[in-house]
Amino acid sequence: MSLSLPQLKRNLIEAGFEVFRTRGDEVVLAERPRENLILDSLVSVKCGPPLEVRATFRAQRSAFQHDDQAQLFWRVRGLAALATGFEERACTIVPVSDPGDPTHLLDEFYDVLVAAEAQSLDEVMTLLRRALGFDKRLT
Repeated sequence: MSLSLPQLKRNLIEAGFEVFRTRGDEVVLAERPRENLILDSLVSVKCGPPLEVRATFRAQRSAFQHDDQAQLFWRVRGLAALATGFEERACTIVPVSDPGDPTHLLDEFYDVLVAAEAQSLDEVMTLLRRALGFDKRLT
């Protein structure tokens, strides 16, 4: 199925999803932990073909200060393993810099990106509802 990015975004909104932003060729969904606070949900849809639902699982270095990189990714992959039907696409370390001094590193996110291809818009919606329900952050 081939959709343009604006068409995909419109279909997601019509289906009741809240869009956080578009980034490149993907639509990132939002979550609201409180009614006045909107955040990136770590869930997105990549415009196809093929359409692909993505979820990022994350650990913050500050939460696991005594773990090395391998242990942190092991923890995140353990959480991502709960996303049956999704396959790992990438793992990255995302630096979190001080906004007042970009040379000063505050923390790091250890991310594992998983994805599942969808053959139809209905399948995208089903996968998105599942992905939004995943616990994606280790604390």
